[in-house]
Amino acid sequence: MTVTIKDVAKLAGVSPSTVSRVIADSSRISEKTKIKVREAMQQLGYHPNMIARSLASQSTQTIGLVAPSSTDLVFQNPFFPTVLRGISEGAHTKQYSIHMTTGKTEKEIYDDVVKMVQGRRVDGVILLYSKVEDRVLSYLRERNFPFVVIGKPFKHVEEITHIDNDNFRAAKDVTEHLLRLGHERVAFVGGNLNFVVTVDRVLGYEKALRNAGISLRNEYVIHEEFLREGGQEAVNALLSLEDPPTALVVSDDLMALGVLNSLNELGIQVPKDISVVSFNNVMLAEMSRPPLTSVDINIFDLGFEAARNLMQMIENPKEPVKRVIIPYNLVKRSSCGPVESAIVEST
Repeated sequence: MTVTIKDVAKLAGVSPSTVSRVIADSSRISEKTKIKVREAMQQLGYHPNMIARSLASQSTQTIGLVAPSSTDLVFQNPFFPTVLRGISEGAHTKQYSIHMTTGKTEKEIYDDVVKMVQGRRVDGVILLYSKVEDRVLSYLRERNFPFVVIGKPFKHVEEITHIDNDNFRAAKDVTEHLLRLGHERVAFVGGNLNFVVTVDRVLGYEKALRNAGISLRNEYVIHEEFLREGGQEAVNALLSLEDPPTALVVSDDLMALGVLNSLNELGIQVPKDISVVSFNNVMLAEMSRPPLTSVDINIFDLGFEAARNLMQMIENPKEPVKRVIIPYNLVKRSSCGPVESAIVEST
């Protein structure tokens, strides 16, 4: 026998309209009543008909997620499962579901987003990245469609709600950490320069060097994809220099793992011969050999806050634009040490 909303209302001792408001998590209903209704729903095994609710309210209760164009980047890099977990838990607080783009190219992703918006398949969109040039972001702004960016927008910063870390300051801090250990030949291994996070981090790195009176060396700045292979290619390029670096600031833990593997194959010891510091502090940072010194950017919180702020925008179109800065902290492990002369002698 099918359990109806009237059955729930009868058991809870409230009206059917009150049950509907509890399902919608209406602020007009007291927490005490919500608990009573939800207990009745659980006791009866009642599950709301989300399709019927969507037809009645013209709301899909669905958040669209837009990932970078490279599917390899999404499925290989631990950053994305963690941020998705944060979004999922945030969405669950208001019973929103998630719909993710499946396109492989930038054009396919853009077409997916157009279908999401024009087909009213989602109520709002979260961009899991921020690019210097991005058709998707421009389209969402033109349509005045609710969206939130994880990362700092390159343009119109004051007009777009975004959830970010202070990546400029974080990169400056980790570079200064290496400088305090005596390293002057510090290289930077970053990702694609079309991502704003890469731009901010390389600028923070450069600022720390300038403040220390150290000349910038173009050959010490390498840009690869945020993948393990990118780190391996960066090591080969940097260690082939006549005057190789004694320390590396690497923009991502997965890339740093490739760096460590390549250094090990070359017989270069970390941190005795070269120090390595990275970003994200995902599980592999602690499990690597040696364990990586890494900036914990609180990835889960980035996702959770993105979902929370988007739902506020969906439910209140007059919600003000926000810039939410998630704190970070440097987790010191075994991959950094005082400058040594071994790498100089080995070359």
